[in-house]
Formats: sequence, structure tokens, C-alpha cells
Amino acid sequence: MDPDAVAGASRCLDQFTAAFNACNLAGMDAELHFPHVMISGAETLIWDGPHQHPVDFFQRLKSTGWASTRYESKVPVWASQNKVHFLVTYTRRADTGAELSRHTNLWIVVQQNGVWGISLRSY
Repeated sequence: MDPDAVAGASRCLDQFTAAFNACNLAGMDAELHFPHVMISGAETLIWDGPHQHPVDFFQRLKSTGWASTRYESKVPVWASQNKVHFLVTYTRRADTGAELSRHTNLWIVVQQNGVWGISLRSY
């Protein structure tokens, strides 16, 4: 695996989660490449551009008791110079630090024109 690619792609994931925890939708969009693909169960969503999250996205998330999200692991399972596939495990946490939920997903991060961005998330 290309260690520089893994490091660059991993920074992109960290920046995405920092924006997520700051409830910054524009910051999250800045870490995505478009079109952006999300596979949720049997449903495939394709976002052609930014501003696809519902305006009340964070209000709904906070109503579950959510206060932050953190990576438990980001394991690169395949990497080339311009693309890294990660098996990502993250938890959603209450303000007490208690774990509310745990998720393991496949995320693909791609470098285009020198910029790393998340191209695909599979839930």
C-alpha cells in the first residue's frame, strides 16, 4: 500500500469528521468528491453536488442524544497512489461519552487534481 496515499486519504476522513462534529455541512461537503455515491442497504444515492444533506440533519441527530462522532478504526484495505478503500468503524456518542451506536462501513477516498475527497460511502 502507498503510505503517502493512506496518510492523505486518512486526513480527509479526519477533516470530514471534524466538520461533522462541528455541525458544519459546508465543511463536510468540502471533503466529498462529486458525484458522491452512498449505498445504504439496497438503496444507492448519488449526489451530483453539495448541499444534499437535509437542513435539519443535525437537529434530528441531536434529538437522539448525539453529541459527537469518533473513529474507532480506519483500516485501509486497499490503496493505490490515488485511491484508498477504508473499512471505517465509528461510534456516535452522547455528551457523557456513552456510546449510542456503532457503525462499520466501507468508504472510498480518491485524489482528484491533487485533492483527496470521499467518493463513496457504503452503509
